[in-house]
Amino acid sequence: MTDAPASTHIDRSTQWLSGAGLRPTRQRMALAGLLVGDGHDRHVTAESLFDAAAGTGEKVSLATVYNTLRAFCDAGLLREITVDGSKSYFDTNMSDHPHFYWEDENRLTDAPAEQLQIARVPDAPDGAEIASVDVIIRLRRS
Repeated sequence: MTDAPASTHIDRSTQWLSGAGLRPTRQRMALAGLLVGDGHDRHVTAESLFDAAAGTGEKVSLATVYNTLRAFCDAGLLREITVDGSKSYFDTNMSDHPHFYWEDENRLTDAPAEQLQIARVPDAPDGAEIASVDVIIRLRRS
């Protein structure tokens, strides 16, 4: 997932975690390094992050990956994007932006935000407010 020097990964990971007030445990540092160590945004599933960690020789359970991703989301470091009501992707890009979901590949990528135009959204029902609007454009190869 990353090609930057190890010291750069550690610095980015430490800053990312400390900026959110999270204690930099060994597992958090390892997973943060895979997520933001190279400075690029990415979309991961718990399973793909688990596989990436295993590929580096990091000993971390899938349950720990899930718990760590949840802690990162709760701290405002990641955004969870749910596809089909069951498949979750975790996005390191916290800005408001749309996504392409590639159905044939089960892959999520950023869509160009500058091309999206939403003229109006429905009013929220009484007693509710709109917290966010997620746009997922589903694609399949033709």
